[in-house]
Amino acid sequence: MKNVHHVVCGNDKLIRLVLAFGLFLISATIPTQANALPKGGSYHLILNGRSFHLTKPPAGKSFNESNVGSGVQYEFQTELGSPWVRFITGSAFNDSFNNLSYYGGGGQVRRFTLTNGWHIDVGYLAFVMARQDVNNYQPFPGLLPVTSIGTKNVAINLTYIPEINQQIKELVFIQLKLSTDIL
Repeated sequence: MKNVHHVVCGNDKLIRLVLAFGLFLISATIPTQANALPKGGSYHLILNGRSFHLTKPPAGKSFNESNVGSGVQYEFQTELGSPWVRFITGSAFNDSFNNLSYYGGGGQVRRFTLTNGWHIDVGYLAFVMARQDVNNYQPFPGLLPVTSIGTKNVAINLTYIPEINQQIKELVFIQLKLSTDIL
């Protein structure tokens, strides 16, 4: 029985590696594949980096709050004068327990324009995620509130994640969003 368990776990690691490599290739080829992608919107590189847990970890465990990873975000062109911005996004990152996690989805934010090119976005993200600690990478859906503050070229994305179960505790997840126009 141990040999069967070892083979299954080994295949899971290979699947995670292939998914992470695939996401990397997609994000790395955006500039070279620009003619095949939608026009009029804006492309962004997402750099995952930090989380702040608002609850204590399960007994005998500690949280990883350095959630290294990367992804992409595309913001569709808005109608002239509309404060609503639709987007799609996907990312891979090290989760709270140092396992690779993946998500892809889309959402909408209400953009509040400030001065000197700054804005604050507030909205939601609907997604499908795969995590090792939730049914061993079986995808599951979710809906979370999001906000972002910055300029058209650089922004900080914030996502609030409520406590779901013993594995997913209440936290704030932070990403750096960089426009591909400046890369």
